[in-house]
Amino acid sequence: METFQGTKDYWDASLYDGKHSFVSKYGNSLVELLAPKDGERILDLGCGTGDLAGTLYECGVEVVGVDKSESMVKQAISKYPHIQFFVQDATNLVYDCEFDAVFSNATLHWVQPPIKAVQAIYHSLKQGGRFVAEFGGKGNVQTITAEIIRQIKNSGFEFKAEQFPWFYPSIAEYTKLMEEVGFRVTFAQHYDRPTQLDGENGLSNWINMFGGMLFANIPEHTKGQIIENVENNLKETLYQEGNWIADYKRIRVVGVK
Repeated sequence: METFQGTKDYWDASLYDGKHSFVSKYGNSLVELLAPKDGERILDLGCGTGDLAGTLYECGVEVVGVDKSESMVKQAISKYPHIQFFVQDATNLVYDCEFDAVFSNATLHWVQPPIKAVQAIYHSLKQGGRFVAEFGGKGNVQTITAEIIRQIKNSGFEFKAEQFPWFYPSIAEYTKLMEEVGFRVTFAQHYDRPTQLDGENGLSNWINMFGGMLFANIPEHTKGQIIENVENNLKETLYQEGNWIADYKRIRVVGVK
């Protein structure tokens, strides 16, 4: 099996499992939308540390998990040694008409260019196979990211567009890509999902887990001050009863090949 070695791996698998298990928990309802059937072969694209692949396995599915992060894949293998996991990039999958379904939770907003991922997913599916995904949609965590960028600039650093690592499309943008590739889109939804972060340090943990690329070439001590400023400025808006609430907005799509 070929693997894809990406550039710098920003992912901390232990922090992900310890403080951001909500990612997989929210994905359980996406599994219901997928409705896996016993004996199906399903690709979990962006499997993280493997929890949803484990859920699919328990449904009687032959599941393969792939993720660009080597640290995530290593953690997944250690947790679920009975499941196949590989390091691969979503834009360069090695599969040809092999899967009954491609399932992806909280991954595709990381993938650029998005059209290459949609093409690779389409190519991986058997004829009649389905693509079921959820990821960040238009306006996702906009309150948080806008404040981070503002504080970076206030600290005297330039912020370049390429430092923003995410693609948060509207339904129209993403379903157009799916249809261009050949999918028949059977379901699309954009919705608010306020998401509780864990405890007093929930926001700083979230920034350190997911926002590393925003701080390219910024010294660690300055990064720490910027994050503290972000917390102070957003506390009135996003802090409720001892927890931070992130302003998540999600897209769910289903397409058939």
